Amino acid sequence: MPHPPLPSTQSAVLAIEATAARHGREVSTSHDIGRDRTFAGLVGADGAGADELAAIPHEALVEIAGPPEVTVRLFVHDEALVTVEHVPFDVPRDSVPAFLNSFWTGLVHLEQRVFPPSCTMIVTVPGEPSYREPVTALTLTPWLARRIR
Repeated sequence: MPHPPLPSTQSAVLAIEATAARHGREVSTSHDIGRDRTFAGLVGADGAGADELAAIPHEALVEIAGPPEVTVRLFVHDEALVTVEHVPFDVPRDSVPAFLNSFWTGLVHLEQRVFPPSCTMIVTVPGEPSYREPVTALTLTPWLARRIR
């Protein structure tokens, strides 16, 4: 199922705030706007074309009250990094609200294997492949431990 497009960082922030509000979560957002304040401006300044120079880069960090601890870092080029209890997930910007909704409705679990020893967090988003990231013993919090299968 395709997600509605989020063409800008601001539209993504608004969609994340609306999703968090539906689940009773408080949100704090900080914005980095301009070439001197964003990562894209720092790495793309020397080789950027005229069209890229005309655009003002906008990145944002969205912190969502927990438990669990959730942050969303929105980058300029349709990229997002969703971090749940210190476990980072690369999620396309358009999929972030659906990812968070799945997460807060209980479509997340940890899969633990004895041999070879491993632990993986799995977030299932309907209509998309599951997002999977390894969990280390250092990042295994009580909230995560309760989701082990």
